[in-house]
Amino acid sequence: MKEKLTASQMISLSFMLFAIFFGAGNMIFPPALGQQAGDKYLWGIMGFVATDVGISLLGIMAVVRVGSTLEDLAGRIGPRFSVGFSLLIYLMLGPLFAMPRTGAVSFELAMLPFLGALPVSPGMGSLLFTLAFFGCSIFLSLNPSKVVDIVGKVLTPILLLAIGALTVASILHPLGAIVPTTGPYAEIPFFKGLVEGYLALDGFASLIFAGIVINSMKGYGITDKKLLQKNTFWVGLIASAALALVYVALGYIGAICSSLPLFENGGQLLTMGARQLFGPYGQMILGLAVLFACLTTSIGLTTSFAEYFHKAFPRFTYRQVVVAVNLFSFAVSNVGLSTMIYYTLPVLVTLYPAVVVMIVLSYFHDAFGGRKPVYLCGMGFALAVGGISGLESLKITLGPITALAKMLPFYDLGVGWILPAIAGCLLGLLIPAKQEG
Repeated sequence: MKEKLTASQMISLSFMLFAIFFGAGNMIFPPALGQQAGDKYLWGIMGFVATDVGISLLGIMAVVRVGSTLEDLAGRIGPRFSVGFSLLIYLMLGPLFAMPRTGAVSFELAMLPFLGALPVSPGMGSLLFTLAFFGCSIFLSLNPSKVVDIVGKVLTPILLLAIGALTVASILHPLGAIVPTTGPYAEIPFFKGLVEGYLALDGFASLIFAGIVINSMKGYGITDKKLLQKNTFWVGLIASAALALVYVALGYIGAICSSLPLFENGGQLLTMGARQLFGPYGQMILGLAVLFACLTTSIGLTTSFAEYFHKAFPRFTYRQVVVAVNLFSFAVSNVGLSTMIYYTLPVLVTLYPAVVVMIVLSYFHDAFGGRKPVYLCGMGFALAVGGISGLESLKITLGPITALAKMLPFYDLGVGWILPAIAGCLLGLLIPAKQEG
């Protein structure tokens, strides 16, 4: 039995984990945060890192401590809950939100700026580009055993070189100046960054991607549970450090543009920056970085979703699910990036608190005897407050219910669910054991 990974295997796995995490949202949200936060961008990025990187690492370790899959973690609450919760997370990270977003962002940043030189309309260009994009995702995902080599040794270095080139150039030739900010980032930059961290989806994704890392290590001969936990921790820590470093770099690119008119999104900001810094080659460098960031994430999501769905519904083969989920994502990706982001945010704001509560409680499972009411009440209270916040993001209020929620401590900071979640956990402890069934 092998006790530890070689240096090459450790780096390759860490790069793979970094790359499948670093997708569309990770590329465009930190620069937008940086521009809005201005002189407070470091505080904002710290908040973003806390919810994105911090919860991701906790999620990976929570899974490996109890087994190797999301279902193992959710199964502590009950088999029915495990099936329903797991399916919801997989659908959200698969065909409903995350995968279509990878195709849409790739098109808008890697292809749309060049369409003027081609005899096709934006609509047709989107169809052709996303068809090719998800075609590549299908091809690479049909060889899951090669994912570590393809992603960790080839795509990630190209991605990091592209981002590194943009960062170094922006330091040597600043695009603007970092100026004092106003609004939420001036008052609560860290907490504003916390909420922005939801958008990257990595807190959810960690519960799925953990299985890729664990299976890859088993392929390298690491099979003992304690050794799996130890090696997974180091792989996750290295990947997390890389993510945090890249977020700081992208946030800085946005911050030095804080003296410029506000861009609609981080993608437009990066487009402008790349063009200014590298002239005619700038957009090509940015497009390459975005394309590989999105493609690696699509591969990770496809393989995870297909393995889960095939296991849950054996009548569908792995190959059939890979093809189906990519074709569905291809169709959804053509509704437009702005539309997807608009409808994604309220869902994330609703579900993210409950996921965080489940992850945190898993570390104290033995301390409260693994009582199901603790999980259910804690997650339920967090879900309720998150749902009210999610509806508010759509400008929908529930009258006195919303007014009551706004009285909760920290609600204006985006974390009003924390105290209700704690109260729910305490309530769960009071429910007699005979009622747990």
